[in-house]
Amino acid sequence: MGRIVVTEYISVDGVVEAPSGSEPFERVGWTDTFSRGVDGDQFKWDETRVSDALLLGRVTYDGFAPVWPQFEGEFADKFNSMPKYVISSTLADPEWNNTTVLRGDVVEEVTRLKEMYEGDIVVHGSPQLAQTLIEHDLVDAIHLQVYPVIVGAGKRLFAETSVTKRRWKRESGSRSRRPATLEEDAEGLAMQVRDYHLKARV
Repeated sequence: MGRIVVTEYISVDGVVEAPSGSEPFERVGWTDTFSRGVDGDQFKWDETRVSDALLLGRVTYDGFAPVWPQFEGEFADKFNSMPKYVISSTLADPEWNNTTVLRGDVVEEVTRLKEMYEGDIVVHGSPQLAQTLIEHDLVDAIHLQVYPVIVGAGKRLFAETSVTKRRWKRESGSRSRRPATLEEDAEGLAMQVRDYHLKARV
């Protein structure tokens, strides 16, 4: 059984919309002035290395599909070659290599996907899809790269849910149940990108 892993660049105020790229969002690119650093780059490579497939919403897919085939290197090769699944009722002719369009009920389609794979099926961005999967308890882990910026507008990762979701614990770093804290002052915080893994309790 595969795992659904939601991975996000997220602001301090919870925004995940258009961290970079060319989406039609007036505050697009709010991560562009930051460097992830060596640890942040390793975080993303480790995540991609163990991925069996990508699962994307239509907007994120449309942002990735024309861009990623232009990149080269080990990371790009892995990203471009692995199977990709996009949730869409209107996408007719996907242009990115190895893409399958899922048109049915999201919960049923993703449940079947989890049965097809043994490793991680990674959801990049795609906040509406991520919210649906969280609501239906289909997410097994959440990876957050927290950027020290208040975007002040845009789509948030965590929306209203039908009940309180209490199934998460820290997976990397401290195993404490205490909340993670950003302790730097404003000047020091300006170049800090913090990585957190949250894992579903079983």
